[in-house]
Amino acid sequence: MRVQMFNVGWISSSAAVWRQGEDPDSRIRFPVPAYLVETGAERILIDTGLNPAAVADPGNFYGRPEAGMFDLELELSVLEQVDVSTLTRIVLTHVHFDHAGALTLLPRCEWEGAHDEASVRRNFFYPRDYAVDDREIVLVDGDHDLLGDGSIELLLTPGHTPGHQSVRIAEQLVIGADVAHLAATLEDHRFPVFADDFDAQARSADRLRGLRDAGARVLPGHDPDVLRPGPVFP
Repeated sequence: MRVQMFNVGWISSSAAVWRQGEDPDSRIRFPVPAYLVETGAERILIDTGLNPAAVADPGNFYGRPEAGMFDLELELSVLEQVDVSTLTRIVLTHVHFDHAGALTLLPRCEWEGAHDEASVRRNFFYPRDYAVDDREIVLVDGDHDLLGDGSIELLLTPGHTPGHQSVRIAEQLVIGADVAHLAATLEDHRFPVFADDFDAQARSADRLRGLRDAGARVLPGHDPDVLRPGPVFP
């Protein structure tokens, strides 16, 4: 089993958007990761990064003015770093624009929320990111054994969005995604200013902190001090 992280974009904006209590005039620039998990028979992409067409003018691309509050950068898209023709599955942790692209696997509550008008507005979803064609979509509820052998588990960790999920690999590595944008958030619960359910997000953070304290390595969603492209497992 091998896991590699790729940088598939950068987001810059007021730090106060991403961490409650920060100075609104300070800025933060954080990486957007995607992960390739390789087993003997599978090549699984976890998240897909920014849409290259959205980078220059996200407000215009999505037709939603709030998208323009973020400065987006993209050096190399996931398509330029991964041979997508060899992928066997794509797993999305959630459908925010920095995580969603081509979809074949999505938790059902996230999928339903992604098509409910009120949820789309509340969670800042952009439906053009996940307007899928005839590819197979597998919807799962709750925790899910992806390959049926316990090696890769999808963990339901809602709150940031309705059906947010994290990924546990070989019981040793947890891709926490946006349960906590920064590593410190698992401890202090200083979440972004937006969430589908802050109480649920706090419970999800506590769950991941428990896994960390039991010995797993938990990767935060976008921490520039933690995330580096390259091998992350073993």
